[in-house]
Amino acid sequence: MDSPIVTSTFFLTLLMMVGLVFFIRASVKDRTEEIELSTSESEDSILPKLQKYFDDRAYRVIEVDALTNEVTFEGFVQPSLFMGIFLSFLSALGLFCLVLVLFMLFPQTSKIFWLVILLAPLAGVFYWQKAGRLEKVLLSINQNNSESPTQNIIRVTGHRDELIQLRQNLSFK
Repeated sequence: MDSPIVTSTFFLTLLMMVGLVFFIRASVKDRTEEIELSTSESEDSILPKLQKYFDDRAYRVIEVDALTNEVTFEGFVQPSLFMGIFLSFLSALGLFCLVLVLFMLFPQTSKIFWLVILLAPLAGVFYWQKAGRLEKVLLSINQNNSESPTQNIIRVTGHRDELIQLRQNLSFK
């Protein structure tokens, strides 16, 4: 192969590896968001429903602030086995591509480059250690006086996936 072709392939492979590293780091990024839900149910009927929902999702109440009408839930988020295996597979594939390019650049020392692929499971280990963590969900219920005095606004702050599940499982606007 021509040297400029191998050099440019090596450069593109390094760019791919940088993208892979950022993808692996992003898999454990904190994705806390806040949503507002609207309901015409009374506060006394909303709170037990939300309490049961979060109890079923393995969250527990850690703080209740009666002055600001806020409840804080905490629960351990288990890392995904599929995601750990998937990230290890992607890193093995990326390292394999890097080894192939290094083999073309340095054919005389090619056998030692194959050991680089043994680093692939570190991506899964990194994900497994960082993704399993305690997540907090902050819940507050306020009465919306502007639209209707019977309308309650529920403000929930938590992990994006948890908020998606909450919106799907409970019937709030």
